[in-house]
Amino acid sequence: MRGLRKYWGWGLLAVMLTAIWSWSLGPAVLIAGWALVTAYFLFQVPVWCGAEGRQGPCRNNSSGIMLGCNQVRQHKYQKLKLAFVPRRWRELNRGLWVNPAKCLASAGAVVGIVTGIVSTTVSVVRG
Repeated sequence: MRGLRKYWGWGLLAVMLTAIWSWSLGPAVLIAGWALVTAYFLFQVPVWCGAEGRQGPCRNNSSGIMLGCNQVRQHKYQKLKLAFVPRRWRELNRGLWVNPAKCLASAGAVVGIVTGIVSTTVSVVRG
């Protein structure tokens, strides 16, 4: 069970996607659920670091697509800097779609953000 604990966000994503069509939840529950899904994919999903190093992209394990590995502190700053410096957004976008694991994590984050906004808006409009 310890090994499955790091993949809790995938289960929550499945629950939230079925909750949209199965029953009506309040806007507060939808916002909280989709915020947790998005936070999981940005900061906790297990992927490779991918920060640029002397010998190419770092292959250490990382937590989330926005954070670098735990072995090299500079990698965390390098990855977070990509998100906040507009000149480097193209480089960030290229890094999010490098391998299948990062593609799934990036797609999960995008689905979490877009579906969270849409489902919350629909829930508020319906009343």
